[in-house]
Amino acid sequence: MDMKHEHGLQYDLENLFKRNASRRQALRIIAGVSVAPMVLMGCGNDDGSTTLTSSTTSTADTTTTSTTSSSSSACSVIPTETGGPYPGDGTNSVNGRIVNALVLSGIVRSDIKPSLTTTNTATGIPLTITLKLVNNNSSCASLAGYVVYLWHCTSDGLYSLYSAGVTSDSFLRGVQVADADGYVTFETIFPGCYSGRMPHIHFEIYPNLVQATSAVNAIKTSQFGFPVATLNEAYTNAEYSKSVTNLAQISYATDMVFSDGVSNQIATVTGSISAGYASTLTVGLAI
Repeated sequence: MDMKHEHGLQYDLENLFKRNASRRQALRIIAGVSVAPMVLMGCGNDDGSTTLTSSTTSTADTTTTSTTSSSSSACSVIPTETGGPYPGDGTNSVNGRIVNALVLSGIVRSDIKPSLTTTNTATGIPLTITLKLVNNNSSCASLAGYVVYLWHCTSDGLYSLYSAGVTSDSFLRGVQVADADGYVTFETIFPGCYSGRMPHIHFEIYPNLVQATSAVNAIKTSQFGFPVATLNEAYTNAEYSKSVTNLAQISYATDMVFSDGVSNQIATVTGSISAGYASTLTVGLAI
């Protein structure tokens, strides 16, 4: 079955409003005052394409690859965002069967390029993702032992387990437990840009590994992106040729998820196409 547009924009828009209506409404008000068990198997828009308006002005489009700050404040709580229609976390199904990568043997791993269900491996520019989990309610204390489930699309904008052509694959999905300093690290590839969304990484946070088997136990679901300078550079690579046109048609200001502001959702990035990229982001939680 071709899952390319099964959920579609309306599905994701509804999820977005359900999860984020209160936060986005609060932001609009503030801005107004300040101004006066079976893993299954679709590419397509991950989080919809309807534009949300906001009076918050994003500066992400002018940041540089190596100097972008990962947060305007080290302890800023990262916003809750939609997980989209391709989370693989037990919250949706295909053909009557639940899609849940979290129960796969080997899902707790740092290198998420190989598929756990086939012999295939995702290809693209190497990317190391490092997230630091901190407690906003405890002077930025490190959150050791908390768990991150992270997933993203391929260089062609496809999601494993869902998108046509990779429905049997489970690459670019993985789980890591935060170390004593609150860090988790994933070895992956730079994500592509598909139509309707700025390139992004999805993640969910769980209080412990035992509970990291279904999204019903997640304490935070969010997304982060990359500096535009990095995106423009990365997409000169031939493998990302489809991303060039798609990126030219979207911006953080018009992206339906990031349009309300990305001050603490843009990772710091260093590196190059030839050497690979390394991204870091501090993720603040109110525990």
